[in-house]
Amino acid sequence: MWDKRRAYRFIFLMGLVSLLSDFTYEGAKGIIGPYLAYLGASAFVVSLISGASELIGYWIRLFSGVLSDRLRSYWALTMLGYALNLFSVPLLGLVKSWQLAGLLVFLERFGKGLRTPSRDVLLSKATSLVGHGKGFGLHEFLDQIGAVLGPLSVALVLLLGLGYRSAFLFLLIPAILAILLLFFAKRIYSDKINFEKSSHEPAKFSKAFYLYLLASCLISLSFLPFPLIGFHLYQHAFDGWKVSLLFALAMALDALSALFFGVLYDKRGFLALVIGLSFGLFSPILLFLFDKVLFAIALWGISLGVQESIMRSAVAKLSSETGRGRAYGIFHFFIGLSAFLGGALMGLLYELSPTALVIYSLSLHIIALFILLKIRP
Repeated sequence: MWDKRRAYRFIFLMGLVSLLSDFTYEGAKGIIGPYLAYLGASAFVVSLISGASELIGYWIRLFSGVLSDRLRSYWALTMLGYALNLFSVPLLGLVKSWQLAGLLVFLERFGKGLRTPSRDVLLSKATSLVGHGKGFGLHEFLDQIGAVLGPLSVALVLLLGLGYRSAFLFLLIPAILAILLLFFAKRIYSDKINFEKSSHEPAKFSKAFYLYLLASCLISLSFLPFPLIGFHLYQHAFDGWKVSLLFALAMALDALSALFFGVLYDKRGFLALVIGLSFGLFSPILLFLFDKVLFAIALWGISLGVQESIMRSAVAKLSSETGRGRAYGIFHFFIGLSAFLGGALMGLLYELSPTALVIYSLSLHIIALFILLKIRP
């Protein structure tokens, strides 16, 4: 049987896997926008690749979530997904066109999509003992340490004049370490995580779950993708290493936000979610209308921390264990569809008028927050 100590150890170990993983792909993410621009892509193409790759990643989550519930193959899907997710990143350093780079971005997101529902189900087993908000918050905190170290390391590589290709190839090191640590976690804990017997009946979800899904989609539709932010900064003469450094700042605040709001969520519920997501209202205003880059990035990072921790933990609270893989799959799929549509639309709005982009983002955020205030789990 699991106890709180064993649950915390498992969360911590999986957090270390995520730390190394985020070191890899978040280190790359901060420079993908400038790198695609360097290879000749337009603002619309950058946003389209960002949104479409997220769509593919989230679409596969729907499939893998259902499959994991049917087969109870949580570890297998987690490990395969991590391998695809991580090893696509260093290959970016070997391509010479934005088309091939975009293809690898798709493959990286596909791998992440394949493993995320299964990994979250594994985590939810442990977080049920320590508190879903606190458990997912701790995991996201460790995750984001890697998301800080990765961009900082990439920024250093670029600052030393080694170029984008060397930066991507450097990220092979944390990718290998993450896979080795994941194998260790499976060896230690795979026989200690037991789940209720799967039902072949379709999972049924409450009205609160679907309202929550709607609000989450509205947030995803209106939350700025960082490649578009990076493109905007590149167009305003920000060097690649500066963009990467700003992304590292966002990830640091993401980590602290996840931990703080995770604990607050276990105490205050959806009110904590509303407060945390409210920070995202002001990011596009400060970035595009007032040119306050540092403040905009800071608020963007705080909101992202809430989205990547307690927005996931709420799914566990709103679903049963036997249907949790499906719940995460549905949740992540529609979030991805929203990210795709929102990312493409915001790219077009940016080229048309940054002010129009701000109005669009602000309006959908406000509607989403009102919906969240109405939800009673």
